[in-house]
Amino acid sequence: MMLARDDHSPLKHTPLHALHVASGGKMVPFAGYDMPVQFPTGVLREHLHTRNAAGLFDVSHMGQIALRPKSGKVGDAALALERLVPQDILSVAPGRQRYAQFTNAAGGILDDLMVANFGSHLFLVVNAACKAEDEAHLRASLSDACEIESLGNRALIALQGPKAGSVLARLCVEAMRFMDTGPRRLADIDCFVSRSGYTGEDGFEISVPAEQAEQLARMLLASEDVLPIGLGARDSLRLEAGLCLYGHDIDTTTTPVEGALEWSIQKSRRHGGARAGGFAGADKILDQLEKGTPRRRVGLRPEGRAPVREGAPLFADSASSEQIGAVTSGGFGPSLNAPVAMGYLPSSHAAPGSSVFAELRGQRLPLRVAAMPFVPNTYKR
Repeated sequence: MMLARDDHSPLKHTPLHALHVASGGKMVPFAGYDMPVQFPTGVLREHLHTRNAAGLFDVSHMGQIALRPKSGKVGDAALALERLVPQDILSVAPGRQRYAQFTNAAGGILDDLMVANFGSHLFLVVNAACKAEDEAHLRASLSDACEIESLGNRALIALQGPKAGSVLARLCVEAMRFMDTGPRRLADIDCFVSRSGYTGEDGFEISVPAEQAEQLARMLLASEDVLPIGLGARDSLRLEAGLCLYGHDIDTTTTPVEGALEWSIQKSRRHGGARAGGFAGADKILDQLEKGTPRRRVGLRPEGRAPVREGAPLFADSASSEQIGAVTSGGFGPSLNAPVAMGYLPSSHAAPGSSVFAELRGQRLPLRVAAMPFVPNTYKR
């Protein structure tokens, strides 16, 4: 998790900033925003509370964008977006959403995002650090077919955990299943709600008008099942779930196949599919889908108790001087009471059960390649 910035511009505040400060949040710079890394409960308890009850996360720093088709047909917006992503957007039904990636000409990932079909238009959620570039990319590429609207007047709240459904049901949300999405009314507030999130747990992401965000957050926090959760636990939860953090586990130098995200590319966009290719980097990505790739993102379980952090070099054995990979995310997994990590290894070393070594403070630490997620997901399918 990156907490530093490269510039000295003033930090932005989300609509929940005052609530974070009032709740005792320890504020740090993150993606240009002043964000809570933890609350007085502490990262460990916040993490475990989310796994056992429900946690409330402020993700308002992320970008929210509407793609409105000039033709009035949402299918035209979907086809336009398919120029930029390797996913099948046309088949996303109204009230559903799909995970996708913007790719570049070399097949690298410019950003990963969620794409929802709201019936009349598409609704996109993109990463905070990339949102300005993503909006510019959309305007440069799709302005012939779509009106691109940045929804900067909205906050985004995530309610995650096994009790999230019962908490939100008190505000009269209709029944939803994993990846359902669309406009919903929560206690007289008009929101966009999806049953999704980035913890591996059941939960919801709620887009709410900025001026009503604190009101909604306070209503959710009024439940004894809900605690505010900071960036620290958000990072450890997504790591246990084996989910990528953009700029760390995936970036412009990694393809979706190298990143073990090929599950997100539907048959219709692959060789022989109804709309095969047609997106940036298609030749390389489709070739990798058929022939494999030299390296892969893998899960790693270090032996012992010492966490292996991002950037740690990986070696085939305890004596080799030739680095074969690197850790991209790593830390302690509170749910497992053990360290976990992710990184890239040659495909020849990527099978679960394979042994590799990380260099840690001048010593070689053994790790085992492990299947992900590290903690089973509990999505409401």
